[in-house]
Amino acid sequence: MEYVYAAMLLHAAEKEMTEDNITATLKAAGVDVDASRVKALVASLAGVDIAEAMTQAVAAPAAAAAPAAASADAPAAAEEAEEEEEEEAGGFEGLGSLFG
Repeated sequence: MEYVYAAMLLHAAEKEMTEDNITATLKAAGVDVDASRVKALVASLAGVDIAEAMTQAVAAPAAAAAPAAASADAPAAAEEAEEEEEEEAGGFEGLGSLFG
């Protein structure tokens, strides 16, 4: 998780997302850096609009919870919300492997 946090910190600081910058950020935080994980993170973030991805990640669970709570047919609504969330998550499956 700290690798993703380093990427988010660099993004917030408007710094370039490079292996050197991520490594330096992690080392500054006292993390024992795994170079292959850094390389994988940089590769998986190439071409990703981080601001948009963060917005979608925050908005999707809230949007899915509202219809399920308001519906009289909660099981069907929950299933529809889950399917919609899976569709919206589209390009983020690769990022999930970085959390493990």
